[in-house]
Amino acid sequence: MGLVDRETLRRRQEERERSQQEEAMRYSQNRGVTDIVRHHYNAVPQRGREWRKTESKIKGLRSFNNWIKSTLIQKFSPDEEFVSQSIGTKDWADETAPPPTENKRLLVIDLGCGKGGDLGKWQLAPQTVDLYVGLDPAEVSIVQARERYNGMRTGRGPRGRRGPLFHAEFAPKDCFGEYLGDVPIVQQVGIDPNAGPGGSVMSSRWGGGGFDVVASMFTIHYAFESEEKTRQMLRNVAGCLKKGGRFLGVCPNSDIISAHVAEMNAKRKERETAAKKEEVEPEDGEVEEDDNKIEWGNSIYRVRFSGDTPEDGIFRPPFGWKYSYFMEEAVGEIPEYVVPWEAFRALTEDYNLELQYRKPFLEVWEDEKDDQELGPLSERMGVRDRNTGALLMTEEEKEAASFYHAFCFYKV
Repeated sequence: MGLVDRETLRRRQEERERSQQEEAMRYSQNRGVTDIVRHHYNAVPQRGREWRKTESKIKGLRSFNNWIKSTLIQKFSPDEEFVSQSIGTKDWADETAPPPTENKRLLVIDLGCGKGGDLGKWQLAPQTVDLYVGLDPAEVSIVQARERYNGMRTGRGPRGRRGPLFHAEFAPKDCFGEYLGDVPIVQQVGIDPNAGPGGSVMSSRWGGGGFDVVASMFTIHYAFESEEKTRQMLRNVAGCLKKGGRFLGVCPNSDIISAHVAEMNAKRKERETAAKKEEVEPEDGEVEEDDNKIEWGNSIYRVRFSGDTPEDGIFRPPFGWKYSYFMEEAVGEIPEYVVPWEAFRALTEDYNLELQYRKPFLEVWEDEKDDQELGPLSERMGVRDRNTGALLMTEEEKEAASFYHAFCFYKV
């Protein structure tokens, strides 16, 4: 195919995607956030691995985000027994020796699994995964996740340093607005219906559900539409986890959001003060700028608050602070909600979840880039240059990555 033909195809693809995004925006006017998000992700075109590696405008950011998720899985998915037995015997990570124990395999549930992009990461988990359950409100995404898994089963998926393939089940489900106990596989593994405030003494003695790990990658911000949804999300997480289980994920960093909001509100006040001194009236036909709107970003990502925001950047009460988020090739102007971190951490205590780890993405990189396993993994994933060791992201991609942080809670 010639360069002209390739360029024509690329332009047509971009036009189709713009049309889909505009349709999603029109659809969103009178729909709830869950329906908006479901519709958006159902409409996102499925692209192949080769396109993501060569044609994507954000290939560095995509690889980096995937490495962050792999790092979380590598560090926090194993249980304490596995970790204690593997200390000092890490040769297994390079496939020079078998894992130190095969007695216990993990049961994992992924809330907001999308198209199954993390299946390969779980196949590489240090402690072997026995069962993976993927739930997502977008029905099309679930179909594609199931197809991806079937491709892995039949050998069509990516090859390389892969462990044994686990059994996986997928189902469309609103993981934050609905109770997960009516999903058959979740019932089978076990979910505690009394998790959280008001739970019975017998429930706490029983220790909770049957899953070792609950993952939620780039999704919990949708729960913060309301306190009810946030608590339902935590009931589901805590109910699924057995005692000692891990809740790990990534989400927007409220520290970054608060800093931008406070700074921009301060600048707005300065402008208002200056305008009052000058007492300049708008001329006929001149449209006054919407002073309530706060927006920042660059050519690949954008955050925009259309309504009121707290002057000091502290979001009180912690629910319902909506903004729109855009990410080139990935997220098209859909509503998200601020996750005020300290309020969230305090709320998790009601569900016997204890914070073990929280770090901004770029700090995760600085801490783990020279790790004997995660460092080489970053090279294999195209995150770091094999010769120079440089991080393969543009400055704009780094700024976009800094919007997020990673976390892990333990069920106590």
